[in-house]
Amino acid sequence: MLATPPLSLYIHIPWCVRKCPYCDFNSHESSVDIPEAAYIDVLLDDFNRDYSNCDSREIVSIFIGGGTPSLFSASGFDRILSHLRRHANLAEDIEVTMEANPGTAEAEKFSGFRSAGINRLSLGIQSFNDKSLTLLGRIHDGKQSRLAIETALGAGFDNFNLDLMHGLPNQTQSNALDDLTTAISYQPTHLSWYQLTIEPNTSFYRRPPTLPLEDVLRGIQLSGEDLLSQRGFGQYEISAFATENNQSKHNLNYWKFGDYIGIGAGAHGKISFPASNTITRTRKHKQPNHYIKNTTDHTAERLVVGEEDKVLEFMMNALRLKEGFSVSEFENYSGLTFSAIAKQVDSLSQAGLLDQQHKQIRATTKGYHFLNNLLEEFL
Repeated sequence: MLATPPLSLYIHIPWCVRKCPYCDFNSHESSVDIPEAAYIDVLLDDFNRDYSNCDSREIVSIFIGGGTPSLFSASGFDRILSHLRRHANLAEDIEVTMEANPGTAEAEKFSGFRSAGINRLSLGIQSFNDKSLTLLGRIHDGKQSRLAIETALGAGFDNFNLDLMHGLPNQTQSNALDDLTTAISYQPTHLSWYQLTIEPNTSFYRRPPTLPLEDVLRGIQLSGEDLLSQRGFGQYEISAFATENNQSKHNLNYWKFGDYIGIGAGAHGKISFPASNTITRTRKHKQPNHYIKNTTDHTAERLVVGEEDKVLEFMMNALRLKEGFSVSEFENYSGLTFSAIAKQVDSLSQAGLLDQQHKQIRATTKGYHFLNNLLEEFL
């Protein structure tokens, strides 16, 4: 029977100064003034409508993503978070994360963001190498990356993530490890370290750059994971590494198949309804102007997740985690019995791709390296 999982809130800010050539997120370049006040008006109304269906459940984490959320003012975020404190049941130890990009204009706001109630930053560094940053189409350089981190520390952010990419055009193993070493030197609590992939509907997909060969990519991955482990960063998800007790609460809730309200242009949400044993997914209007103007209903799509989709969605998330999942977590958060996946789990265990111990199921080292192939068994 479906249980009530933890509830998070995702807030999407869709504007960027410039669209990166590898980015397939719902982000939009803005060459004019961003309609911050009007957008926040709609965000708050959007939240009120969605939260009214959640029986005043406690919200355990908030994540403000984009786009480039740090383009908004500190006062704007103070308005949003003040509204949430008045109208929602927020956990006493709530984690409030905001994505921010290096750059003088954004870094100057960090103290204001901290005062507004944001207690965790995720800085989109990507690389400290100027040549790599240029090839990635980033508008900051390595010096600005370092300054942004130092400014965040000075503003009181002792809990922060650095976002780094590897497998970049012309990148060597030495270059990749230099990036990691520099990032670690700032003592972040969390590192997101992931390989550049070429996604459809991006500039890189239309004009692919030359990426390192497979053996170089493999060398970067293994040596980087080893370095992170030596420096006290435990890998708890495919691309997530954290110091002790500093895993991202928000991302963990996603990967454990928790619930989340999604507000903002193009934001997705997932809410469980134990009484009817159903899970509902929502998607908001994608274009910012459409989202702002459509005041009667901000939701573009609402659907009930079918049983087969529940299985695949749960496995796609839970098996990303090093610890995997328990039988009870599968049954409680999918609303299905373990028999729905027992046959596939047994088969994959015999193939050495899954490990079952004490009703805990996780991908083996081999399975983790071939996760996409493993997940095909649950289609």
